[in-house]
Amino acid sequence: MNHRRWNVLPSPPPGFLKEMGQPPLVNQLLYNRGITETRKAESFLNVGLDLRHDPFLLTDMEKAVARIRRALASGETMVVYGDFDADGICGTAILVEGLARLGGKMLSYFPHRVQEGYGLNTDSLDNLKTQGVSLVITVDCGITNNAEVAYAQAHGLDVIITDHHNVMSGLPPALATINPKQPDCRYPFDQLAGVGVAFKLLQAVSQALGKEQGLDEALDLVAMGTVADKVPLLEENRYLVQKGLEVLRRTRRVGLRAMMDAAKLDPNHLDTEAISWNMAPRLNAPGRLDHAITSYRLVMATSSDEASQLAQQLEERNAERQKLTEEFLARAKAELSMTGTTQPFLMIGGEDYPSGIAGLIAGRLAEEFYRPSIVYELRESTASGSARSIPEFDVVGALSQCRDLLDRFGGHPGAAGFALPRENLEPLQQRLLDIAGRQLAGVDLRPHLTIDAVLPLSTIAGKTYRLVDRFAPFGHENPTPVFLSHRVGVMDHYTIGNASQHLKLRLRDGRITWKAIAFDLGSLAAEIAPEIDVVYNLVIDRWNGDETLALNVLDFAPST
Repeated sequence: MNHRRWNVLPSPPPGFLKEMGQPPLVNQLLYNRGITETRKAESFLNVGLDLRHDPFLLTDMEKAVARIRRALASGETMVVYGDFDADGICGTAILVEGLARLGGKMLSYFPHRVQEGYGLNTDSLDNLKTQGVSLVITVDCGITNNAEVAYAQAHGLDVIITDHHNVMSGLPPALATINPKQPDCRYPFDQLAGVGVAFKLLQAVSQALGKEQGLDEALDLVAMGTVADKVPLLEENRYLVQKGLEVLRRTRRVGLRAMMDAAKLDPNHLDTEAISWNMAPRLNAPGRLDHAITSYRLVMATSSDEASQLAQQLEERNAERQKLTEEFLARAKAELSMTGTTQPFLMIGGEDYPSGIAGLIAGRLAEEFYRPSIVYELRESTASGSARSIPEFDVVGALSQCRDLLDRFGGHPGAAGFALPRENLEPLQQRLLDIAGRQLAGVDLRPHLTIDAVLPLSTIAGKTYRLVDRFAPFGHENPTPVFLSHRVGVMDHYTIGNASQHLKLRLRDGRITWKAIAFDLGSLAAEIAPEIDVVYNLVIDRWNGDETLALNVLDFAPST
């Protein structure tokens, strides 16, 4: 019996994109991703400049550029006020570095996650005013800070918002608001990450001044932040990440080089998976536990010695973050086991749950139990929480139906954050349970695997991998292709890892043998049969300078 739902996607209709003359597997993968027009298919397979849109199509871009040009001309002090995650850190670095290159007098600011919370706050704005700041530019935050923006403007601080989160309750009274998700924005792609919106602002200012040379050197950070924030890797994001990975592999940023060394990453083979699993967690770790400034200093470092020291600090903070996450995840699961995990919405927390890892725990719960999940931290009179969801449930939309209970909230359909009075926590939980109960009625709430195609394992070779690789870079809404092969022989298998948590296998189909690894499936070793149906990705196994095609096993079941 397979351990997750296997959802094999249907074949494309006869004659699908026949005029393109692509192999059937390419057509299948295009169809699975909803790419059904010849022009879009050609653009997807041949990522080009046509995906890089005019930044002045973004609402308020001309106002923002005019105000920044005035600040540059008059020597005003500007501050880039960033979110404390990898997206915000990278976007802040891009704007500080880029505007300084254009002659700007620049400061940066990141709020403390615990002491100040997400977004703008009046105390930090007052402090920045005393430092001579007259223009505040946000990155990856601000769209829900209506009161704080009004306060800033009333106290002599102009505010330019760059953000990509959903607009919840009208636009703040900023001098300019650059967000492709705001109503009536003419920009043709509304899924940019925060770092992407910040880059478009720098692109527009550079164009207006006729100083675009060297702008693409910032794409390494655009790629980092875009992948880290899990926005769809389609259209312009796909272009930005593909070009950004090229820059990242040869980056001159000594901080990123030091982080790669510490994480034992080969710059020549960097991909979106390396960012998601290795680089982004390290950049995020300081901001989750105390303050994001360490990560920002690493990105901006110019000294190799300083970069090495900061990279080591990130290693230590990330290890601490991993330990805390596992500890509180185990606790959350134990507590939920007493109340039940069959409800359509899971909610857990307490006074000592660290807010910085609440989102990570919520994500792990949502993945394991396949239910929208919230993890919250209780304070004396308030509570704050992070929500993670499943594709069938828009969690920020659900929170918007509870806005009367909340002090603030924001985010995306799959991830959101909020704060509220402590006494409203129980009513919130009940209302979300009711909403989820209605919306998820009849939904099979089991984790599932979406399978792109069923292929005989004996037909797969290097050519197959090259076809699949045309769909890279992989990420949200453009996942690594998943295949299913039936009746595969198991030559041998054994567990590996400190807790025997992984499985290594040697598989055979006809005369062809395959190396395979199944991460986190070691506990299922006893279920291995002489023949199995296996679900997997294709990967390159690199060892001692050799490269071989291998299988990354996602699930299996005895063949019938």
